[in-house]
Amino acid sequence: MLRELVIGLDLGTTSVKAVLFDSKGKLLAEVEELITSYYPKLNWVEQDPEEIEHSARVALKRVLETGKVQHGELLSVGFSSAMHSLICLDENGNPLSKMFIWADGRSSEQAEKLAKTNGKDIYMRTGTPIHPMTPFMKLLWMKETGFEPYEKASYFMSMKEFLIDKWFGKRVIDYSMASATGLFNLTTYDWDAEVLNMAGITREQLAVIVPPTEVISPLKPSISDEIGIPSDVPFVLGAADGQLANLGSGAISPGEVAISVGTSGAIRQFITGSQINETQETFSYAFTDNTSIIGGPTNNGGITIQWLKEMMEFKGSHDEFLAGAEKVEVGAEGVVFHPYINGERAPLWNQHAKGNFFGLSVAHKKEHLVRAVLEGITYNIYQIGKSLEKLAGEPKKIFVNGGLARSSLWVQILADVFGKEIYLTDTHHSAAWGAAWTALVGVGKKQSFEEIRDSIHIESIVKPNMENHEKYMTLYIKYENIGKDIEKYFT
Repeated sequence: MLRELVIGLDLGTTSVKAVLFDSKGKLLAEVEELITSYYPKLNWVEQDPEEIEHSARVALKRVLETGKVQHGELLSVGFSSAMHSLICLDENGNPLSKMFIWADGRSSEQAEKLAKTNGKDIYMRTGTPIHPMTPFMKLLWMKETGFEPYEKASYFMSMKEFLIDKWFGKRVIDYSMASATGLFNLTTYDWDAEVLNMAGITREQLAVIVPPTEVISPLKPSISDEIGIPSDVPFVLGAADGQLANLGSGAISPGEVAISVGTSGAIRQFITGSQINETQETFSYAFTDNTSIIGGPTNNGGITIQWLKEMMEFKGSHDEFLAGAEKVEVGAEGVVFHPYINGERAPLWNQHAKGNFFGLSVAHKKEHLVRAVLEGITYNIYQIGKSLEKLAGEPKKIFVNGGLARSSLWVQILADVFGKEIYLTDTHHSAAWGAAWTALVGVGKKQSFEEIRDSIHIESIVKPNMENHEKYMTLYIKYENIGKDIEKYFT
């Protein structure tokens, strides 16, 4: 008997993941291909789009083999992608530049200048904060510096658009990826003419904006043969990883919040329509024609722990590195850490932000720093969550996903800081499952996004220690006050 299978292809920052599910959400196979980032200059972060496209082909081929997928079993493939990437391409769709990713900060000067002039007006139309992460700011930098690939470019695309053009010969972009560029108008659901003019580009250089359920077919024969997938298998455009992580974890109703922490992190909530925070602390990105996701991203999630591990030259496993922190009391015995080692998006929106350990003494050891880093990451997410509350109210239910969710210590710290129960699903591939579900909706196998609830299996519910919560609330005030004091030194 043939199975009914679907794949979520997740184009992330650190890896490409191909995840095979059955139509009820059971994970059957997963393959991960790592992505290399390049740092040619200070604050420049690039990746090779052709390397990533090749990795996507390899990942798809391997997951089909690992899952022993038979002819006729695969219903569809859905895409998830990291936001804010930008590639300059020639008239044939060949890259003229490396891909600028979200972490690239070379447009800091342009962002700072715009924020002081009409940045707020643009934010109110687009829902995208003025920050070097956005393709809009990257384009401004290219324009003002005479970046040669920009001047020669026929097209500008994200990683997902580049791959789709390469595999299908079509230039399409979904609402969420378009919204995250900073070039998309939330009212008209079209490219914003004034912003395009500022960036020095035309709408003909960008993809056509379509819903996330858009079906893309057929696959080019050369790609089909290499991957080992029939050319008529329908692919579905999908969305950005943030929206799909919420969808794939079940956080889809008002009051349901999803926290994702992988390399970076975010806290997000779905709403009907769109909602803008006049203080520009949060984003509002479209998903469908009548829903958006609001929230805030942080540059500094798991990358902060990896940084500390490498700096200490710790040779053991990730779990071993974190284990010692379990013996350290709440508050890391006075050590407070602000995790801005990679600049920061929400809540500061300051690419010049720097990390900071406060309160060190001769008595502190490695495990205190590890604990302080875990707590600092959590305080930062909590601070972003407080901004989100101004728009959406206090969260009723918190779902957590991403690589750091595998740490039981961190999840307990998260529960204690928020003072809320934390819901963990039985898969850490929420964005991939969200992409797969969108594919099932796109091909008519599922009727709505809301039905995904029936396929999400809650593995555990982590309850907060309210005594620890009270301690953390006192410590958080200290964290916030120190943050305000040191912010003036971020240059």
